[in-house]
Amino acid sequence: MMAARSVGVRGLCPRCLLWVGMVVLAALVPLSAQEDFGFGFGDETEETKEAAGGVSGFSFLSEMRVKIGGEVSAQLLGYGDDFTSPSKIKETSLGDVFSGKLNFSAASSNADGVINVNLAPVFDGSSSPLTIDEAYIRAYFGRVSIEGGLRKLTWGKADSLGPLDVVNSLDYSDLIDMTNIMGRKIARPMIHASYSVGSFSKLEGVFVPWFEGHRFAPEGRWAPSQLTNLPDQMSASTAAYIGATAPPVSPEVLSTILAQVSSNSPAFEYPETRTLQYAQAGLRFTTTIGSSDIGVQYYFGRLPRPAVSLRGLKNFWQNFDMSTQQPGEPITPEIAYNPYHQIGIDYAQVIAGFNLRAELAANITGDISGDDGAVYNPSIAWSLGFDRDVIGGINVNLQGTESIRLLDNKVGDTIALDTEAGTDMTSTRITLVLSKKFFRDELEIKATGIWGIENKDFFILPALVWTKGDVEVELSGGILGGDEAGELGQYHKNSFVKIMLTYSF
Repeated sequence: MMAARSVGVRGLCPRCLLWVGMVVLAALVPLSAQEDFGFGFGDETEETKEAAGGVSGFSFLSEMRVKIGGEVSAQLLGYGDDFTSPSKIKETSLGDVFSGKLNFSAASSNADGVINVNLAPVFDGSSSPLTIDEAYIRAYFGRVSIEGGLRKLTWGKADSLGPLDVVNSLDYSDLIDMTNIMGRKIARPMIHASYSVGSFSKLEGVFVPWFEGHRFAPEGRWAPSQLTNLPDQMSASTAAYIGATAPPVSPEVLSTILAQVSSNSPAFEYPETRTLQYAQAGLRFTTTIGSSDIGVQYYFGRLPRPAVSLRGLKNFWQNFDMSTQQPGEPITPEIAYNPYHQIGIDYAQVIAGFNLRAELAANITGDISGDDGAVYNPSIAWSLGFDRDVIGGINVNLQGTESIRLLDNKVGDTIALDTEAGTDMTSTRITLVLSKKFFRDELEIKATGIWGIENKDFFILPALVWTKGDVEVELSGGILGGDEAGELGQYHKNSFVKIMLTYSF
C-alpha cells in the first residue's frame, strides 16, 4: 500500500539558515581552538598580532578550509498529455524554470561540517525557497569518526536501489528524476560512527532517533492509485467480507457500515513517529578478502511503506447484535509502520572485466505466522548486477532486484483484512543503463530502462547531455507505459520532455 504524508524536512528562512551555519562553525571551533595560525592565508605575524591589540583572535581558523559551491539550473518541463489538444496547450505549465543548490563545508584537521541547501522558487509565499538537503558535523578521533545531523547514508553495493540501502526513506512525490537515488533520499537525523579495522575493514553503527516513511503525492498526476482508490477499495472489500459472512446483514446496516468506512478512509491518521518509540539502529561491517569486497549488516527499523487495515472489523462481527442488526464496535481505518529486523550480506568483485555486485537480505517482521493482516509478511530480497564497457566504448549497467514474500498462502483475499491482499508474492524489477561518450567525453548519449516483470510496465528515460567546462545542457525525457494497474504503468499519461541548462560552481 502507498500513502501520502506531509511530515518532512521543513524549509528554512535565510535567517534560520544563517543560524544553522553559525551552529556548525561554533561546533568546529572547540575542536580547532588549540591550533595557532591565521585565517588560512598564512601564519600570523607579530605585526598582525600587534594590530589586533596583541590578541590572536582568529588563530583557531588557521587550518580550517571553507568551501562554497553548488549549481543553478534553468529548465523547461512539458508533459506529453498536455499537448493533445489546443485547449490543454493553453493551460500547460512548463514548471518553475529555476532551481539550484548551495553547498557549504568547513574542514579542519580533526573535524568538518557540511550544509547542503536546495533552492526552489515559491511564488505564493507558502513556504521558504530554501530547504535543507543535508546538514551534519563529523569529528575524527584516530581510527574512529563520529558524525551527527541530517544525513544521507548509503549501505550496500548496488548501483541503483538495492535491498540493503535501508537507512533513508525515499521521495516518490514525482518520478521525473527516478534514477537520481541520492536526490530522492530524504535526509534523516542520525548519529553515525565508524571504526577502521586495519587497512581494508570498517565497522559502522547508526542510530536514527525517529522515523519517516516514503513520501507520495497526495493528489495530482503523481498520486499513486493505491492511495487515491483506497476509500473505494476499503468499501468494496468490506462489503465483500460482510456478504460472505453469516448471518446476513440488512441493507440498512450494510449502508451504515460502508458510509462509516468511506467517510473515515480519506482521513487516515498517521502515527506520531517523531518519538523514541520509532527509533532505529544498525551495524555494518565491510572488508576486502583477496579481490572480493564483502559486507554484512543488521538493521532494526520500520518498513517505509505503511500497512493499512480496518481496526475493529473482526471484533464487530464477534460482538454483532443478531436481534437488532445494529453496528457494534466502530470500524476505523488505521495506518501503521511495521517494525522489522533485517539481516543482509553483499559482495562485489571484478571478474573478466565485469564489475559484479550482489546483495541478499532477510526482512523479518512481527507476522512470523503470516496471518496478521495488519502486518507485512516476512520476505527475502536480493539484487544482482554488473557494469562493463562493451563494443565501441558503450557502457552497460544491468541490475535485477526482487522481493519474495514468505507465507504467501496465508495472505487474505480482501484488503479490509490484509494490507497485502491482491498483490503478487514476488516483485521483480530489471534496470538497464546504456551510455556512450563522444568528443573527448563532452557529449554523452544515455538511456535508462526500468521493467516491472509482474506488473508488465516500464519506464524509459533517454538523455542527451553536452558538457563544456562548468556548463551542462541536457535534453531528456521519460516514457511510461504497460499495464495501467502497475506501479509504473499507472502513470502512462505522465510521459514528459525536459530541457535543462546547469552551471556548477
